Amino acid sequence: MTNDHRKLAVICSKGSLDMAYPGLILANAARMSGVDAMLFFTFWGLDIVNKHKVDHLHMSPLGNPSVPIPAMVAGLPGMEALATRMMKADMDKLNIPHVSEMLDILDQSGAEMYGCQLAMDMFKLKREDLVPQVKEVISAMDFIDKSD
Repeated sequence: MTNDHRKLAVICSKGSLDMAYPGLILANAARMSGVDAMLFFTFWGLDIVNKHKVDHLHMSPLGNPSVPIPAMVAGLPGMEALATRMMKADMDKLNIPHVSEMLDILDQSGAEMYGCQLAMDMFKLKREDLVPQVKEVISAMDFIDKSD
């Protein structure tokens, strides 16, 4: 059985700079390929679409097993800022848009972005705290229905 109309559902549950990009880039690739893309931002992933935080996401080397820095060094003051600056510089060299720009690109391409109602309630966030590209705030069950 083949499905001529493909959909991609992406769940973004972590809000660090390095965790924001995989879902955004995957959704962008889907849209560029003509595949519907829906993103569900839940728990710390809400930071990606929180208008007060979207332009201030950090990359933490501490506790990240893929960062080739000993934990003792990664925890030193200033290391998070350094890692964030280095990651942003590398992404700028590759002409990768900043997170807020990626959200604009996704919105303009027709990707649908949703906030998680439960996480919004847990973190005492209101709809006004989210960037305008978020289509609506829905439950996990609603997202499952939309991604069928």
